[in-house]
Amino acid sequence: MLPLQQVTKCNKISFLQIQKIKTPEISRRFCIFQKLSNYNSMNFILRILLTALAVVILAKLLPGVVVEDYLTAVIVAFVLAILNLLVKPILVIFTLPVTILTLGLFLLVINAVIILLADAFVTGFGVSGFFMALIFSLLLSLFQSLLFSILGKD
Repeated sequence: MLPLQQVTKCNKISFLQIQKIKTPEISRRFCIFQKLSNYNSMNFILRILLTALAVVILAKLLPGVVVEDYLTAVIVAFVLAILNLLVKPILVIFTLPVTILTLGLFLLVINAVIILLADAFVTGFGVSGFFMALIFSLLLSLFQSLLFSILGKD
């Protein structure tokens, strides 16, 4: 356990709030949880904004990708994050035999399908076809890896 003096160094929590919590161990855990939640939410917002930046850049570079404005790019980035969180694991599990047979190359097809789903969900974002979605997903992954390296470790 940490002494109470070290626990009070947590930012965003006043000394009076810590005094209300009876044990230093509980207040230390609360302090750590609060710092982690602030870091994760800020990291998530930065990742969404960097993905939106990559979407805008790729829309300018690729002829078959259209994004109407910057707000649409942020919405596309958020929808891609939700689709990658919910839909992609299901698609990977269902297509696991094909993915194993193709030595993982079928994951590129799954990424293109995710891009086409985002195209269907977001008005103001358009991809002209499957091949353009495949190129867009490859370049988006490349741009994300470059831009996320700015954030450092997860």
